Amino acid sequence: MPIKIPDQLPAASILRQENIFVMSATRAESQNIRPLKVLLLNLMPKKIETETQFMRMLSNSPLQVDVELLRIDDRPSKNTPTEHLDTFYRQFQSIRDRNFDGLIVTGAPLGLVQFEDVIYWDHLQDIMTWAKQHVTSTLYVCWAAQAGLKLLYNLPKKTRKNKLSGVYWHSINKGLIQNPILRGFDDSFLAPHSRYADFSPEYLADNTDLDILATSETAGVYLAATKDKRNVFVTGHPEYDSHTLHQEYARDVSEGMEPVVPINYYPNDDPSKEPYVSWRSHGHLLFCNWLNYCVYQQTPYDLDHFSESAFTKDD
Repeated sequence: MPIKIPDQLPAASILRQENIFVMSATRAESQNIRPLKVLLLNLMPKKIETETQFMRMLSNSPLQVDVELLRIDDRPSKNTPTEHLDTFYRQFQSIRDRNFDGLIVTGAPLGLVQFEDVIYWDHLQDIMTWAKQHVTSTLYVCWAAQAGLKLLYNLPKKTRKNKLSGVYWHSINKGLIQNPILRGFDDSFLAPHSRYADFSPEYLADNTDLDILATSETAGVYLAATKDKRNVFVTGHPEYDSHTLHQEYARDVSEGMEPVVPINYYPNDDPSKEPYVSWRSHGHLLFCNWLNYCVYQQTPYDLDHFSESAFTKDD
């Protein structure tokens, strides 16, 4: 089934060119199907690029998904036209009385900023607290995973000395192979990272009750979830396009930061060569599993009957 997004959204034409089935609101309403309501809180500066990446991931599912875009505040954006934000993005106040099947919180370029110095930190806390009562499952990506661990477990920010950038091998936790989030995963797989945050498996095991589902010797914890699957943490960027890491690397070079060449990304680690994608199949599978097992299999048919008490840690 397709994702349902506004026809005028730039992502719609891009995804159609990729032969991804995008359904208009008019056609969706003619079908006797209750679509999954997924809210995307987009914290990235280049919002059009990011929303397209996530919608591409959400489209690879037999479920009909109705995606709504949420902005963190009404400050002007340097990288996204005001007209685009005003047309396609909602303010939190306009949706806070509603319930959603899923919420995705994207990453943000705030790896070296302390939480208390993030200008919208209090607002983000409000949204994450609201989600406990109004969202079936929340997916935290990259910086949002670190923010979620702070807000849900009061874990302080841990930062790596050097930026982690590249595509790394990960291994699944075979002791948790029955966890449906891992269904269909290979024993080892590749996924991109671009962060300063440090996610030590030992630290998370000692200070949270999370199921640690996949780790990397270099990158640490990649995938973790609460036992009720209502909070899922992804520390990398499975949604990235083929050239996203390249664009970040080129930006850092132009700003005189002397970045390390992203690992295992360019052929022979040569940035003059065309990068190749080695994580696409894993990324689609991860989002498909989240939609199916964390959202669809757990959410009430009638969102008006949403109740936090319906979920148990033994589910």
